[in-house]
Amino acid sequence: MKKNIFFFCAIALLSLSSFGMNVECEYANSNMGYAKTQINAALLTQDINQARFYAYRAISALEKSKNQLNVCGCKKAKKSMLENMEVLTLATKSTTLEGTITYLSKSISLTNNTISVLESHDTHESTYANDALSINTSAKAEKTTTKTKSKTKKKDLFETIDTSLEKYRISLDKVVQSVNCKDATAFATRIFDECEAQLLKPDISEGSKYYNLRTKEITQEALNKIGNCSSKK
Repeated sequence: MKKNIFFFCAIALLSLSSFGMNVECEYANSNMGYAKTQINAALLTQDINQARFYAYRAISALEKSKNQLNVCGCKKAKKSMLENMEVLTLATKSTTLEGTITYLSKSISLTNNTISVLESHDTHESTYANDALSINTSAKAEKTTTKTKSKTKKKDLFETIDTSLEKYRISLDKVVQSVNCKDATAFATRIFDECEAQLLKPDISEGSKYYNLRTKEITQEALNKIGNCSSKK
C-alpha cells in the first residue's frame, strides 16, 4: 500500500514539476523579449554610447534569466543565452560604432534562437523531470507528498490568476474594438512595458511574477490585433 502511494506521489510530482518548469521557461522567454527590444534599439541608434547603453540593459535582462533557465532545464537555451552575453559584452567594448553594430547583429540572431528554443521547451530535457524519474523507491513517501502539495498549491494559485485575468482580456478586447487605434495602442503598450519592468525585478513574488507574465501575454495578443495604425484610416 505504501509503495503504491509512493509511486502515485512520484507521478504527481513529475507532472507538477513539468508545469513549474514550463512557467520558468516562459519567464525566461519574457526576459529574452525585453533584451531583444533593447538590442533592436541599439541597432537603430547612430551613437556608440547609446548603443552601449542599450547593450548593457540587454545584458542585465539576460543575467536575470540564468536561474530561470536552470529551473527550466533547457540546456540549449542556456548555452545560446550565455554565448549571447559574451557577444553583447564585446559590443560594449568595441571602440567603433561599426564594430558594435556587428556584434549587436550577431546578438539579435542568438536572441531569436534562444526565443525559438524556449518556445518549444516542452520537448527539452528538464532537470526537475529527471530528478522525479530518478527517485529511489526506498525514499520516504512523506517527503514526496510534501513536494507535491507545495507544487499543487502553486498551480492552484496560477489557475486562480488565469481565471481573474479573463475579465482583463474581455475589457482589453473592448478597448481594441471601440477606441481609436493610436490611443488603444498607447494604452496597451503602457501596460505591456509595465509588465516587462515588473518581471525584471529580482524580489517579485511568485504570484505577482505569474500575474505580470500572463498580463503581458494577453496585452501582446491585443497589440497584435490592433496592428499597424498607419495602415488604418
